[in-house]
Amino acid sequence: MYSRVELIPLKKLIGKSMQMSLANNKTQELWKSFMPRLKEIENIVGQDLYSMQVYRQLPDFNNFSPETEFIKWAAKEVVDFSVIPERLEQYELNGGLYAVFIHRGLPSEFQKTFYYIFGEWLPGSAYEIDNREHFEVLGEKYKNNDPESEEEIWIPVKEKS
Repeated sequence: MYSRVELIPLKKLIGKSMQMSLANNKTQELWKSFMPRLKEIENIVGQDLYSMQVYRQLPDFNNFSPETEFIKWAAKEVVDFSVIPERLEQYELNGGLYAVFIHRGLPSEFQKTFYYIFGEWLPGSAYEIDNREHFEVLGEKYKNNDPESEEEIWIPVKEKS
């Protein structure tokens, strides 16, 4: 599951966002409203899609509550914000140091990956969670609701103090 730790630059994203929690999950609704608009986005970078979670304050992932609210994004990276289609939004992902993991399988199996990251890898690593965006990169190996699907999970980290 663990892949690498990587330092990334700021990324410019255009997409749609919704407030939700795991208990009130609106991810499908968000993506269904975003995907038909994808062709309107100009100056795109690559083929990857971004599924991003922005927390108001850093949650305790060891005691994560399904009621914890966050802003979820469905987005595409762009070169610049010179053209923003109507009813889509811009977002600057801060960049920084990220631990990258590969999730293979169905979305319903994500909980195993989550427990590995926060219950095994993180406590044994030289890192701790940083208060920045969490995101998944849905690349060429991503296949929606397919057991052979792969996606990258990017967790913001910093060296333990």
